[in-house]
Amino acid sequence: MARAPSPLEGPRRRPAGGPSSNLELPQRANGSEFGRTRGLSRLLLQGYILLVLGVFLLLVWRCFKGNKNSNKHVDNVAVMKPADVSGLESGDTRVSPKLQDEQLLNATTRPTSSRTKKKHEKTREGLMFLNVSAFSIASLQQYTNSFAEENFIGEGMLGGDYKAELPDGKAPYFIHLPSKLDTRALRWKSDAEFLELVSTISKLRHPNIVELVGYCNEYGQRLLVYQYCKNGTLYDALHVDDQMHKKLSWSARVRIALGVARAIQYLHEVCQPPIMHKNIKSVNILFDDKLAVRLSECGLAPLLSSGSTSEPRNRVWTYTCQSDVYSLGVVMLELLTGRESFDRSRPLGEQFLVRWAIPQLHDIDALFRMVDITLNGVYPAKSLSRFADIISRCVQWEPGFRPPISEIVQDLLHML
Repeated sequence: MARAPSPLEGPRRRPAGGPSSNLELPQRANGSEFGRTRGLSRLLLQGYILLVLGVFLLLVWRCFKGNKNSNKHVDNVAVMKPADVSGLESGDTRVSPKLQDEQLLNATTRPTSSRTKKKHEKTREGLMFLNVSAFSIASLQQYTNSFAEENFIGEGMLGGDYKAELPDGKAPYFIHLPSKLDTRALRWKSDAEFLELVSTISKLRHPNIVELVGYCNEYGQRLLVYQYCKNGTLYDALHVDDQMHKKLSWSARVRIALGVARAIQYLHEVCQPPIMHKNIKSVNILFDDKLAVRLSECGLAPLLSSGSTSEPRNRVWTYTCQSDVYSLGVVMLELLTGRESFDRSRPLGEQFLVRWAIPQLHDIDALFRMVDITLNGVYPAKSLSRFADIISRCVQWEPGFRPPISEIVQDLLHML
């Protein structure tokens, strides 16, 4: 039986969706699930923040470490900067110019455009391990006193050379600063191409080649850092410094020619593919602190125009390794005669050294007359004749008639 409601009880209230007992359990379940989801989201957010913070701290540490290592000091070096885009006793060393993975290249450059970014990064991968250092432009300016006039040494292939002093008193080096009118280095169209050049030159290791020890590539400034050769050039010894000129005995001159020939032999026969120098002349033959011969500007041929050789220009020709042999013959003529390869101050028929000398090389009386007078006749006649014979073969008109550089090395060795 149904019981009538008591007048003391109030009317029962029902929610709009049905009995309260049917809604109570689902509300508790939804609240519990929402709490778990919200807690999980908080954990994921915190983990993401920690990950981003860790990556940021790692990048800061790597940048700090890179800046700290990029300006490390290198002794006995020289710096060559191409144009902006805006040993006498040395042995025959045969070292294959392969990548050296002992030291890490501290590359500080950044691609200047998105177009070259991928190529730059690909090049950097191939340059990870090289025996060279990266210099900042600020450090090189400090070492040269902002390329002050008193540190100017002379003109190189692509501009002026400057002496640089290390702040700790260690041995100096020199820096090559280009002329603003020099456009040959415009062939460097990207950072990647510059770093490829650094890679090639850094592999050249020979007792008779000036060693590359570093580079700079910042703010559009591209410099090459070389060891310093404090005793000047062969050009200075023969044509400028009278005291040095008198010290060049006949045997010393033969050894100089041998040192240059060995450097060329390394470039032509040891390096693969062969490297042509294209600018062999007395001003690029240096003497280090032990008076050992060092050939400079090796590997820079891509920056030279095709007409940079001392070979005859009045015919169409293609530069080959035998063109370097011709240039060696011109240097040997300078050693023999003490004359410059071209001297405007001399009579018209004697201005070009090769043209003047060739008819006299096989006339023994004329040969004795053309020898440098500072030698005072102190030289073996047989050695002089052999030296003249090597020169004659080197400066043959037809490149195919010139001897290979290995043959010249052997001939000079037999003269010692």
